[in-house]
Order: sequence, then structure tokens, then C-alpha cells
Amino acid sequence: MSILNEFAARNRSFATSFDGGEIPALPKLGTMILTCVDARVDPAHVLGLQLGEAVVFRNNGGRVTQAFIDEVAALAMLVAHRTGMDEASFGIVLMQHTQCGAQAFADPNFRDLIEERIGIDVSPSAVFDPAHDLLVDIERLRDARTLPGSLRVAALLYDVETGVAGEIAPERPLADLRGEGAGFV
Repeated sequence: MSILNEFAARNRSFATSFDGGEIPALPKLGTMILTCVDARVDPAHVLGLQLGEAVVFRNNGGRVTQAFIDEVAALAMLVAHRTGMDEASFGIVLMQHTQCGAQAFADPNFRDLIEERIGIDVSPSAVFDPAHDLLVDIERLRDARTLPGSLRVAALLYDVETGVAGEIAPERPLADLRGEGAGFV
């Protein structure tokens, strides 16, 4: 059986009991989650999410990159437009994990090899120390002036061995973070 056949069979099973046709496009929990593409780190399972509760972004390492910032800025404008608000207000939960494969991108020799062979700079996705990197990523969001200050950010570190997602940084509005001179790191 091909993977598409497998997915089609699973979808048929899903569709037989599907009752989410009325789920609104804006997430019920008013939250978006950024995490790694690692198959062990599925926020629906790790955080017990139901369909329609959160927007999930995934990339290598679960890092805040310029591409992620641009997506959030565009979505913030879309949310403000759809809700009639001047500024969108929703939460962003950053979730990295232990034993991340993107730690290989921290090796400058490997980064150079990737750039030489395929022309991609993976340094923004490099994971050095997940707990520390989450704080750096909060600073990236804080410093992104395209993001409204009403957005809130928090960070979790998921342990792939224990299944525990521990708090690294409590939820705080970007406006509050921008008002403080001290950084996280």
C-alpha cells in the first residue's frame, strides 16, 4: 500500500465522524505554536490540541526566522482585518525540544557544506542549546517591529524522553518586553 493510499484510508475513517465543518478559521485558543518538524514533536499530541484550537507552524529546529516573523506579521494584519481591531492580539508559543537534529546545523563545517552544495544558509535554524535558543528567539520577536506589541509570547522545552513540556519563559506581551531594557540572555 502506498503512503497516499494509507492516508486516504485514514482520512475516510476521520471523515466518517467529522463534525468540524463549523470550526472558525481563527483558533479557539487564540494561539499559534512554532515548533520543529521532528516527527516526535507533534503539538496536537504533546499539548493535547483539538482541531481548530491553535495554528501550528513548523520549521527546522522550531526557530524564529525572518520567514516566520513575516508570516506572523501578515497573519496579525489578517486577524486585525477580519476582527475589525486596530491591532491583533494572540499568543505565540515557541516550543523546541531535546535531541534536536537541527543541532547539526550548529556545526560551522556542516553549515558551510550545506551552503556550498545547495546554496542555503541554515544558520538561522541552528539549535545550540534549546533552552537558551528559546530566549534568543523571544528577543528576535521582541525586536521585530513588524509585529504588534499586543502579541504575547511564551516558550516551552519539550523533552522527547519524558514527554514533559517545561516552561522556559512565561507568556508576556511584546509591548512589555520592548519596554524593558534588559534582555533574556
